[in-house]
Amino acid sequence: MTGSEVSSSFRLVYVPGVMPDKWVRIWNERLPDVPLTLTQVPAEAAQGLLLSGDADAGLVRLPVDRAVFSAIPLYTERTVVVVPRDHLVTAVDEVTPEDLADDIVLHPLDDVLDWEALPGRPALERPATTADAVELVAAGIGVLVVPLSLARLHHRKDLTHRPLADAPESGVALAWPEDATTDRVEDFIGIVRGRTVNSTRGRAQQAAQEKPRRTDRDGARRQQAAGRPAAGGRRRGTGGSPKKPRRGRPRRGS
Repeated sequence: MTGSEVSSSFRLVYVPGVMPDKWVRIWNERLPDVPLTLTQVPAEAAQGLLLSGDADAGLVRLPVDRAVFSAIPLYTERTVVVVPRDHLVTAVDEVTPEDLADDIVLHPLDDVLDWEALPGRPALERPATTADAVELVAAGIGVLVVPLSLARLHHRKDLTHRPLADAPESGVALAWPEDATTDRVEDFIGIVRGRTVNSTRGRAQQAAQEKPRRTDRDGARRQQAAGRPAAGGRRRGTGGSPKKPRRGRPRRGS
């Protein structure tokens, strides 16, 4: 599909922790006749769905392959450590990796952080998902380091979190296949960038409608400047009564 083709719907995928509600609401207000299909998918599956054509765009976690994807970074999340409410680190406002040296730090298979070296002690097995890891934290088996949005997504009354210094962070971006930049994708780009209705293609359409009127007015001005009558007007300096000769005193003979 080329950029000039318009789909009858827009398919958006998003990864856990990302909250697209505001953008979806604006879409529904501006484009009520174009259904938006919203699907949450695991972080590791999002890019594959975009490449297969099963989604038009996605709110994904960075990095993405810039050889095949266009991407607009939206924000970067702070990293936190999820711990039981009675854990020692709850006494401080920010935790350092050294504070976790004696803790088992769980490392789920769907972790979205790019670690060079995980702090603390490794678990015997990696949990399959972040949700499984949260259950293990609640059971007192270890602690978990995740982006803030995932800590909030998996919130429990018996758990809390603290910011973790010197840890990798996770960025979120709007991404789509580079060769599939459709008009609907452009519409959604305008929404996430905070453009108003009149600042995107709506303004271009309005300008196109006003162009003939401006052309007519400009043409009339040019005709008048060239001495030709404008539509419904009279030619200046021609027609009508001839100009009277200029009167002056007769010259005296020398």
